[in-house]
Amino acid sequence: MKARFGVSERRACRALGHPRSTQRYKPSPVDDEKALTEEIAARASQFGRYGYRRITALLRHRGWYVNHKRVERIWRREGLKAPVKQPKRGRLWPDDGSCVRLRPAWKDHVWVYDFVYLRLHDGKEVRLLTVIDEYSRACLAIRAARSIRSADVIEALAELMLFRGVPDHIRSDNGPEFTARAVREWLGRVGTRTLYIEPGSSWENGLRVSSGS
Repeated sequence: MKARFGVSERRACRALGHPRSTQRYKPSPVDDEKALTEEIAARASQFGRYGYRRITALLRHRGWYVNHKRVERIWRREGLKAPVKQPKRGRLWPDDGSCVRLRPAWKDHVWVYDFVYLRLHDGKEVRLLTVIDEYSRACLAIRAARSIRSADVIEALAELMLFRGVPDHIRSDNGPEFTARAVREWLGRVGTRTLYIEPGSSWENGLRVSSGS
């Protein structure tokens, strides 16, 4: 308008209905933009499963005064990828091939047993055989010894079953003390069905009693 009609900026803005401030506005770069971008990239690399909202919370915790909209803008500008949705872990299936997922429905329905390892002040290791009821989450027994073999597992379970009765199922990992033929045959004779989690998949047992296995 100014060049074509030879009018002033004030008159051209009045004719077009535009505020003069919009014509004179010059964006001023934020001083901390580069530092913030580097910080977001570093946190995204460190926490690969986090999205920009979680990264925003981390930045605020570290003293940055920033909202999620600004972090999202930088996130998209830098091409940071969204975290991949993690698959849900499956629950254990009964060992008879049934299509119904086994869940404890009453007390003494499913027991879980495993080992906890402790190290004493002299450096020697002690093993704790722990048994819990998966439904009530009650600890039923703890047996401590330097060494616990399959025969000791049978003895501990036998003493416990004398007081509480025989559980329908008993769950464990694939350790040699639990998969030994003597243990499996004895459990079969007393009427308890065994459930073993997949090797290296400790998350399948939602109530793991061992933090050392």
